[in-house]
Amino acid sequence: MDSSSTDNTEEVAYDLSPIMKVYKNGRVQRLAGEEVVPPSLDPTTNVESKDFVISKEEDISVRLFIPKTVVDDSSNQSQKLPLFVYFHGGAFCIETPFSPNYHNYLNNVVSKANAIGVSVHYRRAPEHPVPIAHEDSWLVLKWVASHVSRNGPDGWLNKHADFDKVFFAGDSAGANIAHYLAIRVGLEGLPGLKVEGIALVHPYFWGVERIGSESGREFAAKVDELWRFSSPTTSGSDDPLINPDKDPNLGKLGCERVLVCVAEKDILKDRGWYYKELLEKSEWNGVVDVIETKEEDHVFHMFKPTCEEALVLLNNVVSFIKKD
Repeated sequence: MDSSSTDNTEEVAYDLSPIMKVYKNGRVQRLAGEEVVPPSLDPTTNVESKDFVISKEEDISVRLFIPKTVVDDSSNQSQKLPLFVYFHGGAFCIETPFSPNYHNYLNNVVSKANAIGVSVHYRRAPEHPVPIAHEDSWLVLKWVASHVSRNGPDGWLNKHADFDKVFFAGDSAGANIAHYLAIRVGLEGLPGLKVEGIALVHPYFWGVERIGSESGREFAAKVDELWRFSSPTTSGSDDPLINPDKDPNLGKLGCERVLVCVAEKDILKDRGWYYKELLEKSEWNGVVDVIETKEEDHVFHMFKPTCEEALVLLNNVVSFIKKD
């Protein structure tokens, strides 16, 4: 080979920094969300966690969380706790339930809400394009529902899950998944599971027509691009998966309460408020509330988990579960 020739196998095909890069040779380089922590007993919250593989072949699993006091209380082994099913964010491309931020977030919610946590590990784009993440997450819900008869594969869920008090939650892309699953529950049902509410933190919703402040934001075109990257077979930014306004089944949402959390500087903020309007205009007869955090941007609570506003946001989600 001519020594002056250039090897282009490491040329970048897609540069989605600071999220990821994809090279022409097919290699995917994730630039964030790759750090992993093992399950453990967290000394700060006294929450115990463990991992359960649902499908080894398809790499679908969960990290389960429970207050250690519940496990240790031999006098009250029938105690039932709300079930908090969480879907992580990361544009459908990065992050896992095993990253430090998500692991710690679940520890805190489970401790403060006195709940059982199920943090979902779904397959990610671009290797597994959307809607694979949504389908994997539905499979996890069916696995959760297999414990309703109290003889499922996991002892914590068999003994302590209150299947009449189930909550879905997620941030960004994970909030998108939580919304989708709540509609699917409304359409298809999950026998034995009653979804009381969904908590959507900075939900990843979008649309072709710009609303609110979106038209003045330079990053708006990048949101379109990122969606097409994670879902190459999509019809575009008005795909019902990303734009609830275009979903004829929106009114079938299978829960009673919805909490939407938005951030003032987030480009997706107006979509969160618009989602509230859409639900209130639909045939859905539940209650939806929006809480806006001032002076903060998209998923700030994951980048600054100990700041005052992040703790307020955490407590909003906990209060939603506890009906405080």
